[in-house]
Amino acid sequence: MDIQIRPADPADYDALGDITAQAYLQDGLLDFGESDTYLGELRDVAKRAAAAEVLVAVRDGVLGGVTFVPFPGPMTDIARPGEAEIRMLAVAGAARGQGAGEALVQACLDRARATEGCRAVVLSTQRTMRAAHRIYERLGFVRTPERDWNPLPEQLDITLLTYQLTL
Repeated sequence: MDIQIRPADPADYDALGDITAQAYLQDGLLDFGESDTYLGELRDVAKRAAAAEVLVAVRDGVLGGVTFVPFPGPMTDIARPGEAEIRMLAVAGAARGQGAGEALVQACLDRARATEGCRAVVLSTQRTMRAAHRIYERLGFVRTPERDWNPLPEQLDITLLTYQLTL
């Protein structure tokens, strides 16, 4: 059975919240570990779904998910007019390497192309997310170092790398 990409429904929220939180924790992406305040944001799929489009990859259950945010949107971090943003891409550890992450990113690109006035897709990523970087680059994203940014400049040096794909 192939991987299906579809909008998340409320029955998926707990599973996707756990997958997202565990992916970030297990990959060491949260500087404060279990006490990181961002962990609550990663788990709160209902909040994301109320503000943006949350997609899930499924095959005998939820494998992972992503949040697609057309500009303007309350969840945009770096998107500008004419851009959409990809946020919180995560795939369960046991499902990695099976194409779910790439299928989720491709679904976001398809949505961006169908969004009137959208000319590019942008995203932020951490330096250590090398598997994700390979997906982005394989799909045509290019690094945009001039847009790199730090979400917590008052606390830590957490420079997020940025990528863009022009549609």
